[in-house]
Amino acid sequence: QVQLVESGGGLVQPGGSLRLSCAASGNIFNIYGMAWYRQASGKQRELVASISRGTSTDYADSVKGRFTISRDNAKNTVYLQMNSLKPEDTAVYYCKADIATYVTYRRDYWGQGTQVTVSS
Repeated sequence: QVQLVESGGGLVQPGGSLRLSCAASGNIFNIYGMAWYRQASGKQRELVASISRGTSTDYADSVKGRFTISRDNAKNTVYLQMNSLKPEDTAVYYCKADIATYVTYRRDYWGQGTQVTVSS
């Protein structure tokens, strides 16, 4: 059984910052790629940023230069540092991780989501 638990969401003013965390726990053998997605009200879920098990990262054009994804493999945790936040960043943010356990082959797991609201 694998769980992804996100934290760090909340209400912030435009121009502010937040740091999201997502910790994976359970019978984990290895974690491959990790990523953050978001889904705004009435819109489809979209990829925000991704990171390989190493240091390779990728970002949506809308967040380049403002968001930074990182991970701590020893803690099975992925982070999303969000700076210069805009109202259009308001969404539920989800983490996703490609995980192999000791009894199952690798597959994607999702967190429950954390709300980020950017408003004055």
